[in-house]
Amino acid sequence: MNTPMPATADLAAHIAALEARVARAEARGEVENLFSNYMHLHNGYEDARIIDMWVKPGTPGMRAQYSNKGIYTSWETITEYHRGRPSPVGKLLLHYSTTPSIQVAADGRSARGIWIVGGVESGLTDPAQAANAPDFLYEKDLVNGQKVWAHWVAMKYEMHALLQDGVWKIWRFRCFEVFRAPYGRNWIDFAACTEAVPDFQRFHENLAYFGHDGKPVWLPDTDRPAEDFYQAYSTQTAQAVVPRPPAPYDTDPETPAA
Repeated sequence: MNTPMPATADLAAHIAALEARVARAEARGEVENLFSNYMHLHNGYEDARIIDMWVKPGTPGMRAQYSNKGIYTSWETITEYHRGRPSPVGKLLLHYSTTPSIQVAADGRSARGIWIVGGVESGLTDPAQAANAPDFLYEKDLVNGQKVWAHWVAMKYEMHALLQDGVWKIWRFRCFEVFRAPYGRNWIDFAACTEAVPDFQRFHENLAYFGHDGKPVWLPDTDRPAEDFYQAYSTQTAQAVVPRPPAPYDTDPETPAA
């Protein structure tokens, strides 16, 4: 659709408006790349490189929430999740992200986005370590004398980004697990099974990942309790649009002073 050329007196304003639209479009692409790069590094067990993708220590408003366990609010506790994450032999993590919905603030200093992520998680666990986790997480047959965990997973992610020193950085981050099921079971059957095991949710909300030999590694202590809770798929509840797609906005109230 062709836009009529404005009068000469309005040309500067017209150019400024076009430049602002171009800048926001470019920012949207950079924010999408920020999340995608996070996921590529996470899939490849290069979490140490994710640390530099976060805003600087002490940045107001920074926080992360990986489960209903609670919220991390300091640079040290947020990045602890990414420190020392191993890459065990035989382990596969493949999360692929889709359906980004991203809004860049009118002031160009922050952005909000959500994604749907699906994939698989799998690995081998020493039988002695498997005793530290619920038995129904594993397949029935052993491989090379080890227990096998192979799961279908789906998550939703919400990320807020901040433009800091001319570079888009992760500012706020949250993961919402939609469902999980072992390869040999469907998610409805698995949900019905785990709903009858009260300790499973406590185990799952505290689990960061399975490390070498399938050893459970727990999430660090949180800085404050969760303020709202997300319900993964259950046979007892209906689905909801959580998180909500971001709406256009002018500025984030927690944006640090320039």
